[in-house]
Amino acid sequence: MLVTKFAIPEIIFGKGSTKHLAQCARRLGARRVLLVSDAGLERAGWVSMIKGLLEEDLLDCVYFNNVDSNPRDHQVHEGAALYRESRADVIVGLGGGSPIDAAKGIATIVGNGGQIRDYEGANKIMRPLPPMIFIPSTAGSGSDMSQYSIITDVDRQVKMSIISRSLVPNLSIIDPTMLTTKTPELIIASAADALAHAVESYVSKAASPFTEHQALLAIRLILDNITEAAETRSLHALEQLSIASTAAGMSFSNAGLGIVHSLAHSIGARYDVLHGLVHPILLPVVMRFNLPATEKKMACIGKEVLGPRICSEHCLGEKGIDALHELFVRLGVTTRLRDILPTDSDIEAICRMAERDTCTITNPRQASWKDLIRICEEAW
Repeated sequence: MLVTKFAIPEIIFGKGSTKHLAQCARRLGARRVLLVSDAGLERAGWVSMIKGLLEEDLLDCVYFNNVDSNPRDHQVHEGAALYRESRADVIVGLGGGSPIDAAKGIATIVGNGGQIRDYEGANKIMRPLPPMIFIPSTAGSGSDMSQYSIITDVDRQVKMSIISRSLVPNLSIIDPTMLTTKTPELIIASAADALAHAVESYVSKAASPFTEHQALLAIRLILDNITEAAETRSLHALEQLSIASTAAGMSFSNAGLGIVHSLAHSIGARYDVLHGLVHPILLPVVMRFNLPATEKKMACIGKEVLGPRICSEHCLGEKGIDALHELFVRLGVTTRLRDILPTDSDIEAICRMAERDTCTITNPRQASWKDLIRICEEAW
């Protein structure tokens, strides 16, 4: 086996685990916290709850909420300026992938200076970041686990992948009760995001025994719980999705992703589409494209979807992919690109940009921009 590495944050998991936030922040030296979140979490009451926990422990809290669903470079710089002006010493990110990625970007600028675009790519962050605590409010993005931050460069219309061990937070506090205020649509979109993380990292060129186990666990838990979670918001089912998202985050952070995410990043940069909406559309199509290069692993995924079958690995992989597509249809999510994009006239530009995305490197089958066009045409 090749030399590999596996990096994750300290994790506190469980219902009500947010109550430990102030104590953990103090352990990291906090006196004044920069809290990064968004308007949706404000409306749900979670921002005021987190502020209250900090204030009860006599910690100052400075709040930053200028974060879009695909966080922009200028928002990162605005947040970094607020951190410096307020003399904050710890960053708390509360939310889905957008506030947490923005918090990572803010920490990068605070610790290293310059412009966030200076850190696009892998291993360009050279100086330590301020302490970070993340509290995910969705079971999907895995950003609270990962070495990735995805920030939109507005001028270039590019979603930049910033990858560094430094972006793994000091602590992730995962409280499944956060999911109880989510709509069924958001629960499904988040779970589809985590499923794409699990599938792509499982078949990634950089997968290892440490990531493969986590990926298969995530796939199993999502398939077993997504329907119940969306239909009833059962706390047990939501807790299982939180475990799945955490496991998938551990996996993709260390194994990388593939061309589902390359295309999703490119589409999101151009059209500001919600990240989780793209995965049910592209995941089955990309899995079919990758099947010839990774039949054994696709068959393992097929077993998780369908149970054991007496057929070839290729056949089991195909049947599992078909079943995943049927699951997305039953859940009522969009499964065609034409339903989320205004036109197909930009497909070539989207695919040329996706070909250069960092996630394309670890896809199990080499994909040119022309291959990506064919995938988009099949998904259209």
